[in-house]
Amino acid sequence: MTYHPKSDFMHVMMERGYLADCTDYQGLDEALSSGMVTAYIGYDATAQSLHVGHLLNIMMLRWLQKTGHKPITLMGGGTTKVGDPSFRSDERPLLGPEQIDANIAGMQQVFAKYLDYGDADGLHNAALMLNNAEWLDGLNYLEFLRDIGRHFSVNRMLSFESVKSRLDREQSLSFLEFNYMILQAYDFLELNRRYDCVLQMGGSDQWGNIVNGIDLTRRVLDHEIFGLTSPLLTTSDGRKMGKSQGGAMWLNADMLSPYEFWQFWRNSTDADVGRFLKLYTEIDVAECERLGALAGSEINEAKIVLANAVTTLCHGAEAAAAAEATAREVFEKGGVGDDLPTLTLSAEELGDGISIVQVIVRAGLAKSGKEAKRLIAENGARLDDAPLTDAGLMLDAGALASPVKLSAGKKRHALVQLG
Repeated sequence: MTYHPKSDFMHVMMERGYLADCTDYQGLDEALSSGMVTAYIGYDATAQSLHVGHLLNIMMLRWLQKTGHKPITLMGGGTTKVGDPSFRSDERPLLGPEQIDANIAGMQQVFAKYLDYGDADGLHNAALMLNNAEWLDGLNYLEFLRDIGRHFSVNRMLSFESVKSRLDREQSLSFLEFNYMILQAYDFLELNRRYDCVLQMGGSDQWGNIVNGIDLTRRVLDHEIFGLTSPLLTTSDGRKMGKSQGGAMWLNADMLSPYEFWQFWRNSTDADVGRFLKLYTEIDVAECERLGALAGSEINEAKIVLANAVTTLCHGAEAAAAAEATAREVFEKGGVGDDLPTLTLSAEELGDGISIVQVIVRAGLAKSGKEAKRLIAENGARLDDAPLTDAGLMLDAGALASPVKLSAGKKRHALVQLG
């Protein structure tokens, strides 16, 4: 890509690695250079928290606001009732309205840490939190078919990669899911009409949905609008960003402790450090590149810089400092640390004793008893820093008179205590 941007936002997107594709680089760049642009990203409310996989796009909205433009976080209170079929092999489980509302409440906590919604300070580019249920819930089906549905070609919809890949594998695609892309396109039309929103951003898997919205808005309102996508990130070892052995890396502290979040970034592979610093922190690009180029033991200090910067944004500076202190206590001094994930067992749960295999699973250090036994057999488990070799070990009240530290490998630890 040889385009040289004039606007601060496009410069940041390209320099830091956020940009995968854009419907019109020059047109968007000129719009960004000539005044405040309103842009949105949509989030379906499929869980009670966003996870690390969402963080790249949240950072894009943050940079948008930092460069003087107006971000909209669009909660999918309406579209979640249908479910996005993009690149899925099966239909999403349908959620009820109470669950959707609870999920939205959980997700909103995260956005407030990254964006300024400016309720009191009269910020000219204060972020907006909207819910597409506002216009989707009241749609009249026949009117919608006549006014909106007529602009969509089924032939073209079938050609989109997200749909095509499902059909090529002969996996069922329900009419309900097929409607999703029409509803998402309609969101862009409504946001343009109501809030003069001219840019939709999203992951590159959303390209087809974004283009649909642009096409619909041009047909119905004859307005010029734009789409911009970010790359779908995988780690250098090929794993999907935001997933780990323990499951999703949630952004809400009540679903994943700040220590475990910090540890996720501290455990980045060497090859990812420079790229992650550019994407997930606001550290100067030259410094990101310098840190990412370090080798040997020095790269570990760069990983701590990364973990501290990302955790500070998500959970605050105190949480980041506490996580680093705990990590140093655990790894450098062999201590226990104050901030480790903790499994608290009640007297009823403990009974006459509980198997170490069960405790390893309950503490989140293995997904199953089979995996826990394999960990022990391969000398990967330790109890209070001593090798754990007996998969049949039972812990009783005496063994848990004071908290014990369980470890899986060198980097994953948990405390086990009696409640």
